[in-house]
Amino acid sequence: MEKLNIRKELFWDIDFERFNKNSNKNLIIERVFCYGTIEELKNIFLYYGIETIKKEIRNTGFLDNKTLEFASTLLNIPITKFKCYKKKQSAPTY
Repeated sequence: MEKLNIRKELFWDIDFERFNKNSNKNLIIERVFCYGTIEELKNIFLYYGIETIKKEIRNTGFLDNKTLEFASTLLNIPITKFKCYKKKQSAPTY
């Protein structure tokens, strides 16, 4: 398995040294998709593999619209299959 090589700054709100990279893979994948570099994105694919990334990104709680479109296109997953898309659709409008 490759070394997970991502910036600690992506996790400004957590103690990254005590962070478990396997049990917190959803958060890691979400943050790299939202704020990471292309190199960090490549690195998570090498570290976790495409199937894990597809599963985790689909179940993430929030992606901004641009990141959601990017993930959907890159991973060839219909946007309607993302948990965060479903949440946006059911959110009340004021």
